[in-house]
Amino acid sequence: MTKSHPDRPDPPPAAPARADSVLERPIARVVAFGVFLLAMAALAWINRDRLFPPEDVAKPAADDPVARCVAERAVGIDQMLKDGVIDAGRAALLKSRAEAFCVDQFGKGSGPPPPQ
Repeated sequence: MTKSHPDRPDPPPAAPARADSVLERPIARVVAFGVFLLAMAALAWINRDRLFPPEDVAKPAADDPVARCVAERAVGIDQMLKDGVIDAGRAALLKSRAEAFCVDQFGKGSGPPPPQ
């Protein structure tokens, strides 16, 4: 081995890693992986409604008067958009106003709350 500098001696060799450490055993790695899996399972359980939304909440009832009213108004707005009478920004504004109108006319309905 060559010296890095002629006036300085070589540094002493590094101490070997302790093979008898508890953290260096394979079982410690298995335990660490198990803790990781438990943490991921806990996060999935906490956020289960976001990851897998319930299907019954996503669909309004078939006899919901507010949903029927909004659907009828949306068909007309989509037709105006298709005919070129209004642009996409105006269509979105009209749909939000139609929803507010229908809620005002028929009450809250039985469907899910509108997305925010």
